[in-house]
Amino acid sequence: MSLFSLLLAIDLCIAILAWILFIIFGQATVRKLRKNPETKDALGIEFVSGWDILNVAQALTFTRKFAKRIKKAPFGTLHADAEVLYEHTTKFDRILARVVYIPFMFAAFFALALCLMEYIGFFKN
Repeated sequence: MSLFSLLLAIDLCIAILAWILFIIFGQATVRKLRKNPETKDALGIEFVSGWDILNVAQALTFTRKFAKRIKKAPFGTLHADAEVLYEHTTKFDRILARVVYIPFMFAAFFALALCLMEYIGFFKN
């Protein structure tokens, strides 16, 4: 087995774990936020089904200072409002958001990096 295949398999395992955690987070946290009239409009824009779950996880993962900077950006309305979400989530919800978002993004960027390294011939013997 080549190094590329091994790294790709490890990345796939991380991605599968991240997707399982993504579903759990969506069912445990985002579902109750969607039902709450105060938070249902603070989840950000949903381009595709489930995008609001990623928006909420991102808002609860970043620091409040960084989240304020995102909201002030030109496309800030696309993102979830972290201030409102912090008021309506528990410590467990915030930890779960971080446990979902960090492996999710790591798997995506690692897969892109692996593809780029394969393309430039990094794994050639």
